[in-house]
Amino acid sequence: MIAFSTSWNSHRHTSGEEMLREIKALGFDLIELGHGIRISLLPGIQKMFDAGEVRFSSLHNFCPLPVEVLTLQTIDLAARLQAPFVVLHLGSVAMNAITDELIALAQKGELLSRRYVRKKIAAVRKREERAAVALGRVKESLQPIVAHAAARYVRLGIEARRGYEEIPSEREIPELLEQIAAPHVGYWHDMGHVQIKENLGFLDHADWLRTIAPRTFGCHMQDVKWPARDHQPPFFGDMRLEPLAHLLPSDCQIVWELSPRGSAEEVAQSRAIWKERFGE
Repeated sequence: MIAFSTSWNSHRHTSGEEMLREIKALGFDLIELGHGIRISLLPGIQKMFDAGEVRFSSLHNFCPLPVEVLTLQTIDLAARLQAPFVVLHLGSVAMNAITDELIALAQKGELLSRRYVRKKIAAVRKREERAAVALGRVKESLQPIVAHAAARYVRLGIEARRGYEEIPSEREIPELLEQIAAPHVGYWHDMGHVQIKENLGFLDHADWLRTIAPRTFGCHMQDVKWPARDHQPPFFGDMRLEPLAHLLPSDCQIVWELSPRGSAEEVAQSRAIWKERFGE
């Protein structure tokens, strides 16, 4: 069953119950609690859950590692709400945020210009110099988190990131999962983040999905308007979304993660197209 993230509407609600009811009115009965959830929304969320009026697919960890105690609390909340997954961000390499600079150049028509290529090569070299230290810290931070999730019967999805400077990169994810070596830890795909990396010339989206599909737990579904305006409703952007979606494993938990800028009418149109093409 497809889920819908509160990233679309949590910012405009003071009541967790009203927030969830707005999503249910769109036809989604399974919901992800996004990283923008505030403590003040939790009483209404708990009320809806206790009444059996809502089910949760996943919780998006509201802060990057290594803030361990908050991540453990997110896992505890997922267990309490019977959400099978917690989605994790793992932080960044200590370097300039090159991704937004490359996006700005692409928007000016300078994609793959000499200036663009020089910046990209310099970023690759810097990241290669510094990534090992950042990954070492992440692995250490993950140990108690992985153990805690196992004890709570919660699965962890390490999310694909938008920024080249963030970790892990697509090249690093398979090795990281092998080193963790825990069946309840896998990969969480993000259609928008990975499409942006393809648009910037870092990878081939379809090739990556074919490689990582066996380790994929879930996917944040969205479209992208070239080069980097992500979190668009499916089929409202420029992606080859349908063939990419077919590369996801059959048991992948799909979560629509949309921008608050999208209207309820756009979500309804997108949902109708999705049902027509995928029958869900």
